[in-house]
Amino acid sequence: MSYRYGASYLDPGLNTLVAPTPLYTLFAWGNNGQGGLGLGNTTYYSSPKQVGSLNNWKVLTSGVDHSMAVKTDGTLWGWGANDYGQLGSGNKTQYYSPVQIGALTNWLSISAGYYSTLAVKTDGTIWSWGQNSYGQLGLGNRTNYSSPKQIGALSNWLLVSTSANSTGGNATLAIKTDGTLWSWGWNTSGQLGLGNITNYSSPKQVGSLTTWSNVFSGYTFCLAIKTDGTLWAWGAGGFGQLGLGNTTNYSSPKQVGALTNWSSVSGGTAWSIAIKTNGTLWSWGLNNKGQLGLGNRTTYSSPKQIGALSNWLNVSSGLYFVAAVQSYGTQSSGYLWTWGRNDLGELGLGNTTYYSSPKQVGSLTSWSKTFCGTQLVLAL
Repeated sequence: MSYRYGASYLDPGLNTLVAPTPLYTLFAWGNNGQGGLGLGNTTYYSSPKQVGSLNNWKVLTSGVDHSMAVKTDGTLWGWGANDYGQLGSGNKTQYYSPVQIGALTNWLSISAGYYSTLAVKTDGTIWSWGQNSYGQLGLGNRTNYSSPKQIGALSNWLLVSTSANSTGGNATLAIKTDGTLWSWGWNTSGQLGLGNITNYSSPKQVGSLTTWSNVFSGYTFCLAIKTDGTLWAWGAGGFGQLGLGNTTNYSSPKQVGALTNWSSVSGGTAWSIAIKTNGTLWSWGLNNKGQLGLGNRTTYSSPKQIGALSNWLNVSSGLYFVAAVQSYGTQSSGYLWTWGRNDLGELGLGNTTYYSSPKQVGSLTSWSKTFCGTQLVLAL
């Protein structure tokens, strides 16, 4: 049976009402020099602007100047810079508004790197395209591709995360359905977690554990959560971004504290932010722009709680800033908050002022998800 939007429907096989597919409109703001906001121009905006009029957006990602999205019908869309074919459109044409990539309807999740993109389909296959200078596409070579290429022949991939650092060298981390963790690409600081600093152009398994559930690839470091709720980190640690209480680099996973209630993680250039299962929000690492949200610009090498609230739903980090959603009552949506660097209006507050503590964006209580690019924000 096909989904109906906006109203429940009766599934005769289950003889029960099925919840409607959520309706999500897309908004964007911040850096738009290459059309990464999808608004049909290159104008910078310091407050949220709706991208088109459709309400069937589902998954978002953004690199430095290009953005990608999956709609509820499983189609893939891209816009912005395309110098290396990072949009997957089969060319190097720059687009200022969303364009559909191919005709397939089985795209599940996506992650944008600096000039590359990786994605998982509903059949469990994994695909990549764009820049490949460090083997970040996982295709066993260093060739750039402007259209999606399948990585291997396996169909048991679950999720993927690739970094977007300023040199264009991406580290890619992915988890399979069996809970194993894999990595490839740029490895100058041990961010692949393989116990060395060697670059790899095809997937390599990180250890032998089968308990990985979530992973985030930062600029030169990585964060991951296991099924038991423990938090792990590795790679560059020069600013305390690993949360281990020091500034040491590690080329294999190290547990952050002893807690077992971590839920989701994100990070910027050299800092990290995470949500616990109790809804509290925590940050650590470099804090030169106030990106830790702690009301100061002090760098910390271990997790510090941001405020006292316990109803944070999701969080995403850009280069030196954060966007997060706080639930409204019992809803799975709510208020939007931002903080940190704001040179290009990436905080969505209508100005370019830096803030070192969370500031509410407007008064709407219908924000659901955010995704920060290097200096732009996409939000549903």
